[in-house]
Amino acid sequence: MRRIIAASLLVLNASAFAQAQTAPFDMSGERPPGASVTPRLTSPTPPATSAAPVPPPIAVQPQPAAPAPQPAATANSAAPPRPGDVRRFVVPFSKFGLSGEYDRRSWSIYLTPEQAAAKASFTFAYQNSIVVAPEASALTVYLNNRPIGQQRVGSPDGPSTVTFEVPPGLLQPGANLVTFEANQRHRTDCSIQSTYELWSNIDPAGTYLSFAGRDAAQLSSADAIRAIGVDGAGKTEFDIVVPALEQPGTTKPLLRLAQGLSVLSSMPNQIFAFNTASLPAGEPGKLSVLVGTAAELRPLFPGLPPGAESAALAAFVTDPRSGLPVLLISGPSWQAVSSAIDTIVAPTDRSPDVRRDVLTTERWSAPNAPLVFSDTNIALSQLGVKTTEFSGRRLRTSFNIAVPADFYANAYGEAKVLLDAAYTDNVMPGSHIDIYVNDSIASTVPITTTSGGILRHLPIRVTMRHFKPGLNSVAIEAILMTKDDAACAPGATAGATPRFALFDTSELEIPDFARVGQRPNLAAMSGTAYPYSRATEPTPLFIDRVDADTLSAAATLLGQMAITAGHPIAVETVASPNTIGDRDAIFIGSISQMPATALSQTNISTASQASWRPVPDAQAGVVDTGTAFEEWNSKVSGGVLHNRITAFREWLSRNFDISRSSLQFIPGAEQIFTPANADTLLVAQGSSPAGAGAWTVVAAPSAKDLREGLEALTTQLNWPQISGHITTYSSKTGKIETVPVTRFDFVPSTPWSIANYRLIAANWLSTNILSYAFLLVIFILLIGVSTSSMLKKLGRSK
Repeated sequence: MRRIIAASLLVLNASAFAQAQTAPFDMSGERPPGASVTPRLTSPTPPATSAAPVPPPIAVQPQPAAPAPQPAATANSAAPPRPGDVRRFVVPFSKFGLSGEYDRRSWSIYLTPEQAAAKASFTFAYQNSIVVAPEASALTVYLNNRPIGQQRVGSPDGPSTVTFEVPPGLLQPGANLVTFEANQRHRTDCSIQSTYELWSNIDPAGTYLSFAGRDAAQLSSADAIRAIGVDGAGKTEFDIVVPALEQPGTTKPLLRLAQGLSVLSSMPNQIFAFNTASLPAGEPGKLSVLVGTAAELRPLFPGLPPGAESAALAAFVTDPRSGLPVLLISGPSWQAVSSAIDTIVAPTDRSPDVRRDVLTTERWSAPNAPLVFSDTNIALSQLGVKTTEFSGRRLRTSFNIAVPADFYANAYGEAKVLLDAAYTDNVMPGSHIDIYVNDSIASTVPITTTSGGILRHLPIRVTMRHFKPGLNSVAIEAILMTKDDAACAPGATAGATPRFALFDTSELEIPDFARVGQRPNLAAMSGTAYPYSRATEPTPLFIDRVDADTLSAAATLLGQMAITAGHPIAVETVASPNTIGDRDAIFIGSISQMPATALSQTNISTASQASWRPVPDAQAGVVDTGTAFEEWNSKVSGGVLHNRITAFREWLSRNFDISRSSLQFIPGAEQIFTPANADTLLVAQGSSPAGAGAWTVVAAPSAKDLREGLEALTTQLNWPQISGHITTYSSKTGKIETVPVTRFDFVPSTPWSIANYRLIAANWLSTNILSYAFLLVIFILLIGVSTSSMLKKLGRSK
């Protein structure tokens, strides 16, 4: 009997051992003794439902709203919402990632009173690098500067979905600040280079706020336009249905409406889509707008309010087919429709004479960027930088600053970062603090002491050559090396003792800089919509034809310009450049319909009207002229010498900031530009025929290319890259190329003053060094001649 019992126990132990061996290997961090094990949750498969105006149900996994790390609920995709729930996507980017050992991103979302009052939960989906150590890394989500939850970073194999409950009363009507903060450490490596391998990507399509109840979907006033939000790809779309789209007199009010909607929403990736026939299906991040007289709209919208036949009407109505809100703008005539549009757009109007203090960026980067016009000191706390104690190897934090369109100090100006920081005696010499401006390094300060130190307003000079009109990003990066990192003992990668501290009392000091407008200057147009943002009269706008594609492209462009200008830009449509005269003007259309005068003034080859045709992917045997020229240039005799000369020029430019243009007494003439067949859009700027105005040409081979090109070029990622004299975009490669300005004219923008003209002369002479050397020699000769003449008169002669 004992042998039977012993044999049975042996079989049971072997079975248990076999089952234990089938458990997968777990690379997550060790759990502390006594810690409870929380199982991973998988979103259930939603049951099949019939088509309805509200998407099928969602299963939300509640998480405690506490800063302690919580295990993630894994899922391959976001679950659909529950019946009656409303989902708001919150990430205003097509791609969003947090990189390095410390990263923090903030922006605001606009909520209606109904959404702020509803019960809400916050969901995000993420995936991280496999080298991130989960026991020492965490993602923290803040709403209105209050942490609602913290998640241990442990999803290298696939996306994981995490949901936090939003505490009641935390959300508010209007702007609400959303912040993602990442603290990440490497599993095995302690080097500086290893910190670039750390990343956590947040999926915009899986990151959203969920509101309980249908009331959260109601839009009750024009102020709710601000709450349009984004879709799962970070885009915002206004679908405008206008039955009388191609009738004369409708273009001007429609473009004014588009700009007003852009300024009200202030979203970074906006597009406009016009059509005449049907009301598009409602989706997140999209707003349908019906515009027209009561007689024009009744066939499309049978439930038209009776008041639209007698007076101007602008209100949100419910589409009976989908149950979704629609912005209705109507009246008995187009004059009444224009009046209704004014009721929506008028609050966004601002006189060009009224100076604004900030550039509106909070919808994708909070806080708004202060606009600096003269000598200014700004504490980093006002720019969104928080005091940070850091125990890693590379700390990077950034903030935004803006300068006006007439900024002219890129060759001599110097700003200062007055740094308040501290570091321990563990930090070795060889460590350094770097300052970046628009992702280009502007200054480096080495750390040379071995006993630690406290820096109180340490002045770090920052060259202003990388500043540009409009928005500028400034980053402070500390590279820290210690003996412990060189040894990299087990567990050293997740050090908890701070070795560096950056204080928000640090300041950015911007000196007085030269202020004068330049023509042409596409960077000023993309930065602040200059010179059209300062026009006191309507800007002439040439559109080759009023169809859905061309008008959508024009609305997308003007909407983005209105955001950078801070107000809608008044325009008037013209049919011929002869009626424009010498005023600032904009030309939009296909290259074949573009006036030859406009192309000549912007140095675009008129032959491109017939030759600029993008080559289809399937078309074989067609050689691109530009590519063939470069290939033959390297084959012919002298090609090697030419390459060496080019390399020498690049070396001079990189190390001494000396270029061919700076070695000329007088700037050369602009070269005639012919777009390559690979390009699908170009933006060019030049002077008007008499030189008193700026003409901007936006052209493409076809209306379809024009629409698609502007939708891509006006995104928050691409728009700042518009600069120089000409900018081209290729939809096939996504590449943006610029042609720098060779010759430009000064445009006075401020009252005359000796101090400003002195700064203008200093910057111009710093750019044109041969002219500076020539004037210096002349000045020395004049001093020598005058001194010799004076000595002859005052001295004794024999």
